[in-house]
Amino acid sequence: MTAIGIIGAGEVGSQIARAAIATGYRVVIANSRAPGTLDRLVAELGPSARAAYAADAAAAGDFAVVAVPLKLVNDMPVDELAGKIVLDTNNYMPWRDGNFPVVDSGEKTVHELRQEQLPTSKVAKAFTHIQAPRLLTSARPAGTPDRLALSVSSNHPDAVELVTRLYDQFGFDTVDNSPLSESWRTEPGQPAWLRHAHQNREELTLNLARARRKVQV
Repeated sequence: MTAIGIIGAGEVGSQIARAAIATGYRVVIANSRAPGTLDRLVAELGPSARAAYAADAAAAGDFAVVAVPLKLVNDMPVDELAGKIVLDTNNYMPWRDGNFPVVDSGEKTVHELRQEQLPTSKVAKAFTHIQAPRLLTSARPAGTPDRLALSVSSNHPDAVELVTRLYDQFGFDTVDNSPLSESWRTEPGQPAWLRHAHQNREELTLNLARARRKVQV
């Protein structure tokens, strides 16, 4: 059984864990504190979940999910994530994270920065424009007329392939918005983000094209 290492046990990380377990994955989940602080969540998730420190969760996963904001000084376990696909669920929110001049200027996206911080991993932006509880409530079988779509951005085709497969297992279609330099098209305030998960593949494709980059000089 494939294991997913999840770093971040807030709403996004815990809902991805629930969706993953519901589709047959094992999860190893971590927060910024000790594993024992996740006893209640792990009990709720059931026998397919266990808690660990972040480095151990990264090492245990066949691939990983990073569900915490990016910091300019890397705080992710580089060695344990080496060679793995890493799904980055972060949205850049200056009110929360502070201002990153290199992002504000349009020179780079936060997901390009994550890729630089994890140079031996394959980063993909995923799950960034859906309200986390809707991962379970909005899922639909493939081919359903009202099936919704989510975007993925990565510099690595195999990472896009993995996210596409995971989205399908979770009950969503995929629109490829690669590479990471294009990941700003689903950032907060853009049409695709404002619609959250209320858009099918055609609508998401249109909303990605309608995006306009906001640059501070």
